[in-house]
Amino acid sequence: MRYIYENGNRNNDQPKGTNNSKYFKWMRSILKRSLEIGKVELPICSIILDKRGRCIGRGVNRRNINKDPLGHAEIMALRQASLIKNDWRFNECIIITNLEPCTMCASALIQARMGKVVFGAYDKKRGGLGGSIDLSKHKSSHHKMEIIGGILEDECSQVLKLWFKKLRTQK
Repeated sequence: MRYIYENGNRNNDQPKGTNNSKYFKWMRSILKRSLEIGKVELPICSIILDKRGRCIGRGVNRRNINKDPLGHAEIMALRQASLIKNDWRFNECIIITNLEPCTMCASALIQARMGKVVFGAYDKKRGGLGGSIDLSKHKSSHHKMEIIGGILEDECSQVLKLWFKKLRTQK
């Protein structure tokens, strides 16, 4: 398992004193939900937790369903959470998603001042928080957030690989 921390360093060993096991429960829930949405859409799901650990926003990819280029799971979760929170600032919140946010979603998370981003699989082609590019480290990023990647990485990657394999065989 790899981790990315606020300083951007990747490490194959979890540092002493860091316990990410609390995210495993949420990631398993996200994976379960992604299998359902994967029947009609790309199986990406996100949740946002408030400072007390309560889920205040959930989102799934809805680009094909809604014919909406902004229909990414992270954007859907941000919209719902901002209505519940009645604010656009998320400094004390955590977003958990099964795939590293793309550059659009990473930018939205920076603009929303998300406190922590936790994700499963890295996206080497389109990842916006370290997989391809790290927008959180760009000089224009005025907000610093903690980033943790690789939570249940193998399981998250497998769900996506199987979905794309099924898509290719249907064409």
